[in-house]
Amino acid sequence: MDRQIYLDNAATTKMSRAAIDAMLPYFDKTFGNPSSLHTAGQRAAEALSGARSRVAVLLGCEPREITFTSGGSEADNQAIISAAAIGEKHGKKHIISTAFEHHAVLHTLEKLKKQGFEITLLDVGEHGLITPQQVSDAIRGDTCLVAIMYANNEIGTIQPIAEIGAVCREKGVIFHTDAVQAAGHIHIDVKQQNIDMLSLSAHKFHGPKGIGALYVRKGIPLTSVIEGGAQERGKRAGTENIPAIMGMAAAFEDACKSIDENAAKLTVLRDRLIDGISEIPHSILNGDREKRLPSNVNFCFEGIEGESLLLLLDDKGICASSGSACTSGSLDPSHVLLAIGRPHEVAHGSLRLSLSEETTDEEIDYTIKSVKETVEYLRSISPVWRDLASGKKEFVLK
Repeated sequence: MDRQIYLDNAATTKMSRAAIDAMLPYFDKTFGNPSSLHTAGQRAAEALSGARSRVAVLLGCEPREITFTSGGSEADNQAIISAAAIGEKHGKKHIISTAFEHHAVLHTLEKLKKQGFEITLLDVGEHGLITPQQVSDAIRGDTCLVAIMYANNEIGTIQPIAEIGAVCREKGVIFHTDAVQAAGHIHIDVKQQNIDMLSLSAHKFHGPKGIGALYVRKGIPLTSVIEGGAQERGKRAGTENIPAIMGMAAAFEDACKSIDENAAKLTVLRDRLIDGISEIPHSILNGDREKRLPSNVNFCFEGIEGESLLLLLDDKGICASSGSACTSGSLDPSHVLLAIGRPHEVAHGSLRLSLSEETTDEEIDYTIKSVKETVEYLRSISPVWRDLASGKKEFVLK
């Protein structure tokens, strides 16, 4: 089909013109290694320093508090491993997180658990929200880290980050937030929000893939997870990817200058999409209706399989997903949907639609129509739906 409506921006975004233009000179003109002492190298080093300062300004921190990484997953790994190392040094081996974090966090915590750390995963409730009181109640004398994502990558819920950060600061516990889905879409100020560590990834805000950053508050020592040279002040070995770094800085600036305008537009489109899809019987919105990213819509439909829904929507020219792109090859239901209490049979019938600034009213209307038609068709050929409709089985979603 010629029509393509891209509604999978939570997985990755199209690169902005600003990012592409910023990158081009660093492929063939200013291509030196920033660690080299000659003129070509020092020109690259100046560009690197400038990009670091630009990213720092957008996060409300100092340039030396920014370390460039290969993306959000590496940044998450390094933040958690670093905090754990600090905790272990002081005899503190308890970490608090949530049950619906990105796997870059959860898998790192699983690894630390095997090394003797105790992990507490907070209950996120039906709406996918954590309260500061939950965090306060869970903190113990041996707690070394609280790691709670800023906005969930599947259901889009936004946590009270500043309040959680204040609890951690009062109790002297390091607070890390995975802000991969939030950066460039929500105003962030790490100092005002009491954030000690923050991860972001450029390709979520129209920058290039394979580049991200980790903010670490001054005074918190970082543990290297990649050994080698002395790049990034000795905390991240490997020659810096200058073209990608320049693209990220440009994309981040471009996104941040239009945050309010984009959020206002997307919220209207998001709510229209939610209202339209909500008309489908035995469906349910996942995540809080209000405290969610302006771009995120996530539903479960009883009696269908999400994979079939995605393939048929693709035939209609709609690019969507059933959850995290990082687990798209898995047949298991989303751990995020299970964490908010969706039963397995319902969690399998999920759909995530994530909008961008380029999404139009016409595309929203077409998507609502297409989702309704596709769900109706899949139910018409489903033996599970026949059992539900006939009363042989009870509906879970009323």
